Amino acid sequence: MTERGEWALTIAKEAGEFTLGYFDDPGLRVDRKKDGTPVTLADRGAEELLRRRIAERFPDDAILGEEMPDRAGSSGYKWILDPIDGTKSFIHGVPLYSTLVGIEKDGKPFAGVIAIPALGKGIYAETGEGAYEWDKDGATRPARVSRTARLEDALFLTSEVKTFTETGRIELYREMENRCRLARTWGDAYGYYMTATGRADLMIDPELSPWDAGPLSTILAEAGGVFADWSGRETIYGGDGLACNRLLFDRVVEMTKEYKK
Repeated sequence: MTERGEWALTIAKEAGEFTLGYFDDPGLRVDRKKDGTPVTLADRGAEELLRRRIAERFPDDAILGEEMPDRAGSSGYKWILDPIDGTKSFIHGVPLYSTLVGIEKDGKPFAGVIAIPALGKGIYAETGEGAYEWDKDGATRPARVSRTARLEDALFLTSEVKTFTETGRIELYREMENRCRLARTWGDAYGYYMTATGRADLMIDPELSPWDAGPLSTILAEAGGVFADWSGRETIYGGDGLACNRLLFDRVVEMTKEYKK
């Protein structure tokens, strides 16, 4: 990995470790942002840590994060940060939240990390170097998407069924639930981790911000799959997202593009 790729992995693990100091604390204060989504001291503190560590090594790089204003850069590199993806899981003591670090170079995917601190595992990738998952015992192994070729055999994941209703897309959820072998809400970035490692076959979100998707293009591509918006464009800026293996991709996009806004 390059210096930036190595640093992304290092600081994602550090920030994830920081969040554990607040995890499963029944007294944790939860505030609400303007959009009604929850935020905690752990979210803000972890992003501050990530930004500080990036500035130490790469002061000319741009930064886009969920909790703080954008920082301009001049190097051509941009870091995309979500200190706690799955804050709702985090505040309820569910260990399926993640710390996300993505990097773009000249507007294209370059590197990405999904760290799952409460489980001691995660996945990282850099363009052209493959995707690798690590376990709590320190073991690292290549990550690959599944070879499932039919929706009827697929495990379909999403973050929250309610979001399909709120965005007027509940019919798509029902269609996926009916067509796929199994549907579960093991979602947020954990669902994309499941898909990139072949444990699940398909992950779909009706709403997705760039920081929710920062590392996903690199990780899914290097694991042999694809991350795209609902029109099939391989972008993190489409406002929605899907991930799957290449065998399922055309069929899934045929369904999602009908509901693209």
